[in-house]
Amino acid sequence: MFGFLNIDKPLGLTSHDVVAKARRKLGIKKIGHAGTLDPLASGVLILCVGAATRLSEYVMDSTKQYRARVRLGVVTTTYDAEGTVVSERDAAHITQADVEAALTPFLGAIEQVPPMYSAIKQGGVKLYDLARAGETVEREPRPVRIDALTITDWQAPEFTLDVTCSAGTYIRSLAYDLGEALGVGAHLAGLVRVGSGRFGLAQAVPLDSLLNADDPQTYLIPPRPELLGMIPLTLNADMENDVRHGRMLPLAGTYATDTLALASNVRGETVCVLRAAGDFWKPEKVFLG
Repeated sequence: MFGFLNIDKPLGLTSHDVVAKARRKLGIKKIGHAGTLDPLASGVLILCVGAATRLSEYVMDSTKQYRARVRLGVVTTTYDAEGTVVSERDAAHITQADVEAALTPFLGAIEQVPPMYSAIKQGGVKLYDLARAGETVEREPRPVRIDALTITDWQAPEFTLDVTCSAGTYIRSLAYDLGEALGVGAHLAGLVRVGSGRFGLAQAVPLDSLLNADDPQTYLIPPRPELLGMIPLTLNADMENDVRHGRMLPLAGTYATDTLALASNVRGETVCVLRAAGDFWKPEKVFLG
């Protein structure tokens, strides 16, 4: 088995729970997810199966799309609905125009402080372990990119916000920071990931459908260059042999340094990931042989 599963993760399960269930169903140990979703979030969760686990970094680094439900006037410990309420303020005077104006500074390349309840490690300890022990520590801001923020539904004090952003963006932190900018506080009341790179929610399979399938492998998506945002290349027998032995290939065409290609052989089998380096393609990951 070599490919991806585009799972519509249900509420209430961790990403690890989904991996464990899929591992048992498929009967394969080598499986992992490409980008965590919190238990209170649903939507696109990409599982990498077999050798495709070596492609997870490319899926994880892709642009993400979310549909977030934000609740104004209430701040929680976790920045979402799972946490304990720590403050409540009247948000009745906040209009949609106020929120839209406050969203503008969050567009583009920004620095974001991750929430205490996150899996980021500090001093070798995960932040959420420190938080559960009652500790709060200073967190270094991290660079993220937010490409689009659009309010699609307004029912004060809640609204729905569509977000297009880079990998590593915390939507919980975005909701919290927006609430602080408005002076009334806020938390994330609900979250759906509607897209991860070129994997979309419309094509995702519900987890129950996978678990109840007679042949779950029918849902397996083979690695394709367009799914990974890579250039497609076909290798002849000599080129394939060179790649298997770690030799670089002449770069045909004009490609920027670090351009990635997913190469297959004449039989259509995925052979390797190549990275453009000067006048050559450099083998980065080889899958056959």
